[in-house]
Amino acid sequence: MRLVSRRARLYESIRTAHLERARELVPAAIVYRVRRYDFDESLAAGLELVQANPLAAALLLRRARLDALEINEPLMASSLPASALAVFAVRFARRRRPRIVTYVIGNASPFSAPSPSLKRRARWAVERMLASYVWKRTDAVAYGTPGARDVYRDALPPRPGVRETLIPALPARSAPPKTDRALRVVFLGAFVARKGLPLLIDAWPEVLRARPEATLALLGKGVLLDDARRFAHAHDSVDLVEDPPRGVIRETLARSLVLVLPSQASPTWREQVGLPIVEGLEQGCAIVTTTETGLAPWLADHGHGVVPVASDASALAQAIINQLDAGDRSELILASLPSQDGRLAADAWMFGDIASASGMGGSDG
Repeated sequence: MRLVSRRARLYESIRTAHLERARELVPAAIVYRVRRYDFDESLAAGLELVQANPLAAALLLRRARLDALEINEPLMASSLPASALAVFAVRFARRRRPRIVTYVIGNASPFSAPSPSLKRRARWAVERMLASYVWKRTDAVAYGTPGARDVYRDALPPRPGVRETLIPALPARSAPPKTDRALRVVFLGAFVARKGLPLLIDAWPEVLRARPEATLALLGKGVLLDDARRFAHAHDSVDLVEDPPRGVIRETLARSLVLVLPSQASPTWREQVGLPIVEGLEQGCAIVTTTETGLAPWLADHGHGVVPVASDASALAQAIINQLDAGDRSELILASLPSQDGRLAADAWMFGDIASASGMGGSDG
């Protein structure tokens, strides 16, 4: 088979959020390895999607008549073999080599943690070699957070002359939802320890002691679902909605004051942006999170609650209380957002005329 589009995106995995955003991004074929658990088949209609292993993907991209190819970011270890194969393959395309671009939000280097074993150190050596190979052959880099830019400048060799821009991964401003907001806090996302659900469970009784009328909505699913069920059953103030549809998520956020995502550090993972944070901002919610997200500096500068990742439940509870006490700030929150969605602006910069990047809301350097 041959790709129809002259642009392509090479993804390690694909999920519903990718399908939704694909209709807004610059049109391009999507070549991917695996589907995530939340892949919605109904949203795939009309998109050029091809599932392929790394070798098949590289051969497919080599045969395509591409002007531009977006690859996963070079420090994403799971996708490095596919990215390296694709970059190598398109060097021998029958036409001129397509522009190689990447969108970067990685907030931690995979090579920064202590190496516990010889086997792991050997694997890191291979991954670092592949990352350097891909990095040196990438023509344009769009950073979604300042933290991502700092990580890449520390982890990989400098690229003199490469075109790069920083466009914060924020949603576009919009008219405030015309709803009455309850004294409600929302946790949205995976019910796992690294997203901070256990810390929130410990903090909530303290929030209730200070603001007895407050309520908490838990929206999501995950390995801690049983903990969430027990917690909701024990507290009348807590509502649990398991794996809610998109419409329920948006409506709940539009009627709430605060979105909380107390992301925690782990040896192998660090919050990049946090899709729930973006969705909360999009609906005018105040955000309470930790310094783990790459958006932490922006959030702190704009009056949201950002606590150190090592904070205890009392510190998280106080940050939630502070945001509840501030009342409905949805108009101010939405007004603080950029006029264009950051991911869309970055995409237009990568796939459009790079020389005009200054008009896309970012800055080269």
